[in-house]
Amino acid sequence: MLSFIAQRVVKGVIVLLAIIVLNFFLIRLAPGDPAVVMAGEAGASDQIFVAQLREKFGLDRPLPEQLLIYVKGIASLDLGFSFRQQAPVAKLIAERLPATLLLTLTAFAISLGLGILFGVLAARFAGTFLDTAITVLALIFYATPLFWIALIAILLFSVWADWLPSFGYETVGAGYTGLRHALDVGAHLVMPAATLGLFFMATYTRMTRASMLEVKRLDFVKTARAKGLRDGIILRRHVLRNALLPVVTLAGVHAGTLVGGAVLTETVFAWPGIGRLMYDALIQRDYNLLLGVFVVSSAMVLIFNLVTDLVYRLVDPRIEYAS
Repeated sequence: MLSFIAQRVVKGVIVLLAIIVLNFFLIRLAPGDPAVVMAGEAGASDQIFVAQLREKFGLDRPLPEQLLIYVKGIASLDLGFSFRQQAPVAKLIAERLPATLLLTLTAFAISLGLGILFGVLAARFAGTFLDTAITVLALIFYATPLFWIALIAILLFSVWADWLPSFGYETVGAGYTGLRHALDVGAHLVMPAATLGLFFMATYTRMTRASMLEVKRLDFVKTARAKGLRDGIILRRHVLRNALLPVVTLAGVHAGTLVGGAVLTETVFAWPGIGRLMYDALIQRDYNLLLGVFVVSSAMVLIFNLVTDLVYRLVDPRIEYAS
């Protein structure tokens, strides 16, 4: 297993380096000059001031030289300096990353737990009204745009019912500590986590149902049933465990992409995570900050993919570690 992990880490570093280089050139190809934007905001649009800004932030150097400097910095865990925020990129991301991890991990737990539960129920009662209701519900959440669900949730649970706060990470100026602070953050977390989780819940529901129905037709399930095992034991020990492999694959992909893919949810609910930070950096042409968010998001995807491969072994001991 250690050899497998070492090989995957080496491959992950190579992939991350390729992503860094690709993102670097793609961002530089985007229209807009950050020096011009900053000069305009400062009320000075003359070419001399713009040239001074470009020289100050190294934007006047050739692209290969800028790339080399940036890669050397990442190798020493230095993600650069945000010329818009006037702060190190690593510091800005570290301040926002806990909020994003809290949101995405909660949404991931909601989606995976409910998705597997509803998928098992749909497969267990296939062809019945319950199966149809679960399938229709999953299709609705899968087909509905995420921002629309978020806006409807705000209208229903915040504006009309006044049950939950509509935006932010915590109540501004409340100064809660301890348990009250945790409950306050939890109340703000409910709607964004549920909104983000419901979309992926629909995917896991459909995947679990289809996988379980396929496994139920296999010979070893028929043999277990012929031996007189109860349906509950067959469903839990034989069908579900084998049916979870494609679900684990999909969950591993989603777990990584959720970290950098919550931009829309964080924007609608004003959640102070790296998704919102990435959106602000894009609008402000903050290249270093935008690249830093991309690097962290890409690293999280690679880490979750490695964890997914390790979880395979726990779900199905027949799978061997291989390069």
